[in-house]
Parts: sequence; structure tokens; C-alpha cells
Amino acid sequence: MRGEMAASHLTLKDIAREAGVSVATLDRVLHGRPGVREDTARRVREAIDRHGFRPFAAGAELAKGRSSRFAVVMPEGSNVFMSMILDHIAEMSGWLAARRASVETTKTNVFNPAALAQTLESLAGRYDGVAVVALDHQSVRAAIDDLVAEGTYVVTLVSDVPGSRRHHYIGIDNVAAGRTAGSLVGRFARTGSGKIGVIAGSQSLRDHAERIFGFNQVMSLEYPHLSVLGPVEGGDHDGENEALMKRLISGHPDLIGVYNVGAGTPGVAKAITDAGRESTITFVGHDLTNVTRKCLLRGVMDAVVAQDPGHEARSAMRVLLSLVRGEPILAEQEKIRIDIVMRDNLP
Repeated sequence: MRGEMAASHLTLKDIAREAGVSVATLDRVLHGRPGVREDTARRVREAIDRHGFRPFAAGAELAKGRSSRFAVVMPEGSNVFMSMILDHIAEMSGWLAARRASVETTKTNVFNPAALAQTLESLAGRYDGVAVVALDHQSVRAAIDDLVAEGTYVVTLVSDVPGSRRHHYIGIDNVAAGRTAGSLVGRFARTGSGKIGVIAGSQSLRDHAERIFGFNQVMSLEYPHLSVLGPVEGGDHDGENEALMKRLISGHPDLIGVYNVGAGTPGVAKAITDAGRESTITFVGHDLTNVTRKCLLRGVMDAVVAQDPGHEARSAMRVLLSLVRGEPILAEQEKIRIDIVMRDNLP
């Protein structure tokens, strides 16, 4: 992040030197022109991404003589991954200030469509751009569309609302993430047959619904000997997820795996540990946090399907800034990767 905060002081030559290319090659990559080998272009994009580099961005914004205000709408509560995104956004204040931009955070109940829609409506006319962890619901879609109609740029973060007029989605391919989780559970399951539990925050969240779809797709096609139970919803709360996991264990003696689609990992882990089932239940979840790291080290979790909260935070700010300025969005730079983390490759 120090590199990104100092990005306004970097030049084209600095980035080219770090990537090991000429300034001419760097210019071709920046403007999407042909003639650059893919491995070279990837190395250049990685150097650009590390520093959040936008050539001449600060000077261009100063010349416009106006500042931009952004809002980030996040879930209320103690979701560790969302807190990590907020921490990274806060660290970008200097980077944004150099570009005459600022960001403010609003928290709301993203599981409640009326509450989320009301929060979005309250932002009308106050901000140039809004990034929102969104619920895929008609009232939320309408609120996003109204913001866009009034001239506000809107990007969805982590969870998408593709039927809305939002300008950009920042997050992983959640169907692919669910498929990845399905492959992991299927491969790690320790017996020939048994039941697999699925715990979600809410299926109204697009990311959760898409993950479940991808998970079921793989399980039904590649692991038909494993019986996937219908998903249960705990609202991403530790206490509710603990109660749901306890019911799954007590109600299904042949339970051999669980897929936690969202947050609430501590509750699931506690129920498994209290039942003494660490070695007999395969547990796969999402996002590398201090909690999931400890669960991997203790052997409670088998694998984590991870996404980089820092990359998402940086991408949200970069995309909003590009939209406000009318600059092109570098698609490859803003693509969020899916990572698989196990105890053996913990960073």
C-alpha cells in the first residue's frame, strides 16, 4: 500500500523499469495496443496494479479544478472480510487526495432490501460515485437505477446486481468460486458416501446464490455419491451459523462435509470442534482472514476459496475515479482472481 499511496510521484520510466520493459512497451500496454507478448503484458499490468498507477492522473484532476466524492456502502456487523476491505480503502485516502477525491463509508443491513434501498436513496445528489455490496432485489435494483439516472456512477462490490444499470461489478466470478468449493469438498470427502451441508448468509445475495449454483453443479455432475442437503441461511452471523451447524451434525449422523458460502466461519468451526468432528467433517469456506487462517492451522478447515480484499478495495476506487474522469477501465487490471489456500500454502 505504501507504493500505491506514493503512486502520484511515480513516472512512466519508474513503472517501466520495475517491469523490465521500455517506456514504449509500457505505453502500448497502457493503451491496449498490439505487439506485446502476453507474459510481458502481464508483468507490466502487475507492476501497474501494485502501485495503482495512473499516468498524469493527479495533474489532470488538478487541471479540472474540482474534487470527487465517493461513498462505499458496506454490511453492518462484524464481517471480518468486509472490515478488511474497509481498512484497505481507508489506507487509500492519501492516494485519493492526490487525485482530488475522497471517500466516506456507510454501513447498513444489506440483507434487508428495504433498508439497503433506503440507504442508497439517501445518497442521491451527495456523491459522484457509489460502491455498494448489494442485494439482488427489485427495490435495490430500482434504487441503483435512480442513482444512475441522477448522474451518480455506481459499482457493485463483492455481490452483483446484474439486472440494474450499475456501471461495473468488482469481484470474483462467484459461480466459478462455488464450483471450486465443490471440487474441493468432493476431493477431500473422506468416505465413499455421505451428506454435505451448505450454510449461506442469504440466497438473495447474488454472490451467495451463484456460489451455491456452482457448488451444486459440480457436486451433482462429478460427485453423485455425495448427497448435498438444501442450503440453510444464517445471515452471516456467528451465533446463527453455530446453531445451524449443530443441527446439521445432530440431524445427520452421516454428515461428512460442509460448505460455508459466506461469513460466520467462527460459528461453524465452533460447532464442529465442540462435536469433536474436526477429522471427520470436510470444511471448506471463503476468504482468508485471521479466523480462517487459525481454522486451517488447527485442521478444522480443509481449504479456503479466497479473494484479495486489497485488490477489491483498490479496484473500486480506481474504477470510480476512471468513471468520473471518463477514462478507460483496464479490464485485466481490475480482474479479481480466485485463490485456493490450504494449511500448506498459507501466505
